[in-house]
Amino acid sequence: MSLPSPNLDDRRFDDLVEEMLARIPAHTPEWTHPREGDPGRTLIDLFAWLGDSLLYRANLIPDRQRLVFLRLLGQSLRPARAARTVVSLSQAGAGPPVRLALRPGARSVGPVPFETLHEITVLPLSGEAYVKRPLDSAEMARMGEVIQGLARLHGITGNVSGYSTRAVFDRGRAAPDGVDVFTDSLDRALWIALLAPEAQQVEEQEALNASVREQMGGTGEDGPALLRVGVVPALRPMGPFEEIGPQAQPMVRWEITGPADRRNSVTYQSLTPFPGSDSTSGLTTAGSLALRLPGTALIAAPSNDVGVNPMAGVGDSPPRLDDEAKASRLVAWLRLRPAEASPAASLRLAWIGVNGAEMEQRQTLEGQLLGQSSGAADQVFRLPLGQVDPDALRIEVEDAAGNGYRLWQRVDDLAAISADVLQAREAMAYELDASAGTVRFGDGVRGRVPEAGMRIRLGRGRFGGGEAGNLPAGSLTVLQARRIDGSPAPALKIHQPLPCAGGAEPETLAEAERRIPARLRHGDRAVTTGDFERLSLEVPGLAVGRVEVLPLFKPHDRLFDMAGVVSVMALPQAAVGPAPWPRPDRPFLETLHAHLSSRVPLTTELYVIGCEYIPLAIATSLRIRPGFAPAQVLHDVEAALRRLLWPLPPGGGQGEGWALGRDVRDRELDVEISRVAGVREVLGVRLFGRAAGTEVEAWQELPRASQNGSQTLALKPWQLPELLTALVVEGGEDGGADSVPAFLDTPPNPFASQQAVAVPVVPEVC
Repeated sequence: MSLPSPNLDDRRFDDLVEEMLARIPAHTPEWTHPREGDPGRTLIDLFAWLGDSLLYRANLIPDRQRLVFLRLLGQSLRPARAARTVVSLSQAGAGPPVRLALRPGARSVGPVPFETLHEITVLPLSGEAYVKRPLDSAEMARMGEVIQGLARLHGITGNVSGYSTRAVFDRGRAAPDGVDVFTDSLDRALWIALLAPEAQQVEEQEALNASVREQMGGTGEDGPALLRVGVVPALRPMGPFEEIGPQAQPMVRWEITGPADRRNSVTYQSLTPFPGSDSTSGLTTAGSLALRLPGTALIAAPSNDVGVNPMAGVGDSPPRLDDEAKASRLVAWLRLRPAEASPAASLRLAWIGVNGAEMEQRQTLEGQLLGQSSGAADQVFRLPLGQVDPDALRIEVEDAAGNGYRLWQRVDDLAAISADVLQAREAMAYELDASAGTVRFGDGVRGRVPEAGMRIRLGRGRFGGGEAGNLPAGSLTVLQARRIDGSPAPALKIHQPLPCAGGAEPETLAEAERRIPARLRHGDRAVTTGDFERLSLEVPGLAVGRVEVLPLFKPHDRLFDMAGVVSVMALPQAAVGPAPWPRPDRPFLETLHAHLSSRVPLTTELYVIGCEYIPLAIATSLRIRPGFAPAQVLHDVEAALRRLLWPLPPGGGQGEGWALGRDVRDRELDVEISRVAGVREVLGVRLFGRAAGTEVEAWQELPRASQNGSQTLALKPWQLPELLTALVVEGGEDGGADSVPAFLDTPPNPFASQQAVAVPVVPEVC
C-alpha cells in the first residue's frame, strides 16, 4: 500500500473561523454575540483567510524546500548527458603524406561544439570497403562462357565460383539498415582497400604509395603507427515480446596483406587492437579501435594486374579492383573475417571507416579565473558554464606560500570527508553541483577554507550536453586539432556518416525525488554485507558490475579470520582494453574506496580490490543433431561456455556471475555444452592452463585425476577463471574423445574457396 502525501495542516477557512469563535468565551466572555458585520468578526475572517493561504503554501512544499531536502540527503540533480557520434578524419589540404598524432579534445566547427575523446593517429590514406558478392544462378548462366574462360586463364579445374567485387558503404555513406558483411560475401570477409592520396602526376603515384607505407609502418616520436578504425553496428528493430540482453560478441580476426611468398601467394599479418583502444565492446556498439600495424616491410598489396599476378582475385586473395585509378593507389588490404574457433554467422554493420574517431558534445575550458576567496566558510563559486563533466574537472587554488596553484580534490559530500577530525579539517576538497555548475568549499571543520585573498581558477573542465547535440549526419565538417607536442595540426576534414545521438536534458526535480527511498534504506552507512554491496553499486559516475564482500579477509596476506578487516571485490560493468574479462583500473578502485571509507565504522580496516583471474582455455568436440546448422551450433556452444564462466550477471550457473573461488570442472562444462540446442553428443572436453615459465601464448593441458580421468582448474576463494580461448569443433561419426583438439594453433581461413575467381561486371548500355 502506498503512503498518501501528507498535509501539514488540513484546516481550511471555515475551520479556522469556527475555532476562533469557539475561543471567544474563554478569552473575551464579555463578547456575547459575535455576529457577521461586527468589526471583531471582520478581523476573525481576515486572519482566517491569511491563515488559510499560509497553510496552502506550506502543504505545497515549494521546489526550493525540496531541493534543500535533497541536498540534506546528499543528493543533487544529475547533469545532462552529451551526444556522441563516430566520424572519419582526413587531411584537408594538398601536400606530402604526413602521419598526424593528435591530442584528445580536438574541436569541431559547427552549431554545437564537439570534441574528440581519445588520442588519434591520422594516417595519410583513405579506406573503401568491399565484399566478394557471389553471382546468382541467372548471372552464372548469362556469363558462363566468360567464367569458363577465366577458369582456363587462372588454371582452375572443376567447378568455378564466380563473384563480383561489390562496394559497401559507397563513398563513405552509412547504411542505416545495415549490411551483413559476412553473410553477403562469398568468403565471409570484409575487405577494406587502403588507398594513398591521388598523385598530381601518374608517374609519381608509386613513389607516393611507398611514402604512405613508410608512414604506416615506421616508428616516430609518437610511437608505432596505429590504424584507427571506426565501427558502427546496425541496430535491428526489437520485437514486442523479444527478450533484451547483452549482445554476443562475434569472434573476428583483423589481418593486413603483406608481401607475396615464394609461391607468389598473398601473405597476411594478424593485427590486434592496441590495449585500451577498443570502445566497440567487441564490434557490438558504436566506437573505434586502434590496430597496431607491422613494420613497413610487412605491408604490401598484391598486384591487381592479371598479367603480372595470374592469381589476382583468386581463392584467398583480395578482391580484384576493376577501377585502374583506384588500383594504382592501393597500398594494402585490411581484412575482417570470422575467427576459426567459433565463426560468427553474421556481422551486420551500418558503417565502417579508417581514421575513425569518437566525438562528444563537450567544450573544454582551461585556466579561467573563478574568483577570489574571502576567507569565509562555505564559499560557492560559479563555473563559466553549466552541465560540467565531473570526471574531467580540475579546480586549483592559489597557494598562500607562493608555490603557485595547487589542485584540490572533488568529494561527494564535504560532511563525510574523513572520520579523522584533523584530516577532515585540513582536506583540500570541494563539493560539485554538476547540474548547476557550482563548486562549494568547506567551512574549516568539514574541509579547508581557501585563505583570504587567494585566487580560485578552473584548471580544466569539460562542459556541455543536452538534446541540442543530437545533430543530423553531415553537420560536423571541420576539425581544429593540436599535435601531441602541442603544435597546431593542419586542417582536417570530418566525414560524419551518422547522426549524433545520446544527448539528454538534465534531471528534473521530480526524477531526483524518486531516488530518495533507496537513500533512506541504507542510511549512507556501511555496516552489514548488504550495506557494502548497495553503497558500492551507488557510487556516482562509477559503473560497477559486480560486488563481492569478503569479511575477515586480508588480501595482501591472503589470510582469512582477520578481525576487523573487510575486503570488497568489485568489477566494472564492461571489459576495458585488450583483456577479454572485466578488470578494474586504479582510478576505479580508488574512487570506490574513497566512497566506502567515509561510511564504514571507525574500527573497520577496509580493502577494495579486484579479483585474481586464472587463465583458461577450453577445447571440445561434439556431434550435431540433424536439422541444425553446424556453424550456429558451434557458435552457441562457445557462447554458452563464455556465459557460464562470465564473472558478471547474467553469467554463471545462477545468473549472478561465476561464483568466486568455484573450481572449473570438465564434467560441469560437459553438462553445459549438452544443454545447447542441436548438440547430440559431447565427444570430450580438454582444459588448458598457462604453462609456468613459458611464453604468454603457451598453453598446457591440465593434468587428469588418476581415479576418473577428470580435469579441474582449482581456484582459491579470491580467484575467478578467465576464458581466453574456446575451440569448438564438430567431430565425425567415427570420432571419439581423440577428436578433441590437443593443441590451440590457429588454422588458415577455412572459408576461402580456392575455386573463387573475380568476374568483371560489364554494364549494359542501351
